[in-house]
Amino acid sequence: MKIRRPRWPRTRTGQRRLVQAVMAGCVLALLPSTWLYASTADRLRTTADVPRTEVAVVFGAGLWRGEPSPYLAHRLDAAAELYRAGRIEVVLVTGDNSREDYDEPDAMRTYLTEHGVPNGRIVSDYAGFDTWDSCVRARKIFGVDRAVLISQDFHIRRAVALCEAAGVDSYGVGVAAKHDATWYYGGTREVFAAGKAVLDAVLRPDPRFLGPEETGVARALAGARD
Repeated sequence: MKIRRPRWPRTRTGQRRLVQAVMAGCVLALLPSTWLYASTADRLRTTADVPRTEVAVVFGAGLWRGEPSPYLAHRLDAAAELYRAGRIEVVLVTGDNSREDYDEPDAMRTYLTEHGVPNGRIVSDYAGFDTWDSCVRARKIFGVDRAVLISQDFHIRRAVALCEAAGVDSYGVGVAAKHDATWYYGGTREVFAAGKAVLDAVLRPDPRFLGPEETGVARALAGARD
């Protein structure tokens, strides 16, 4: 069977319409990213100027041999810095624990305790399978209505936009990272993930796992005030 290759239009009108169609496609593809930048423009801070907030949410970013990946370690370092500076009281670590041999939240907890955050000030969300799930569960399961979000700079805008859509008044701290292959992959991935973020914000689907409400954050905050 002979496969026909697409042909470049022969007429100027056809060529112009093709170029216009391609340009329109590019504009539509970039609209979600534009929304992320516009909706979070006044919500990004540094560890030095982020408002004092009771809860910080740290998103999982993978494990290497059971320990936080360098990217995740940088996020946790920022959370520990905020805690030591008295800018937050409790850290909610949210990540993937979908199988027995892979436990992001416990690895994150261990790292934080080794860097000066008391165990009682750390709360674990074991079903933060993606950014939307983590945001919804922070609000509906753990009762968080205001938080500092901590992630890499290429991801933080999406995290803030989704948590705002989930009902969490959010500020984002974007952790800088070395511009290596992982960084470029993450930045490219965000262009495509922005489209899903728009759908999540509009459709507001339930997380893959919701479950009953938990009092971990409330108890940790109560302990912080004792």
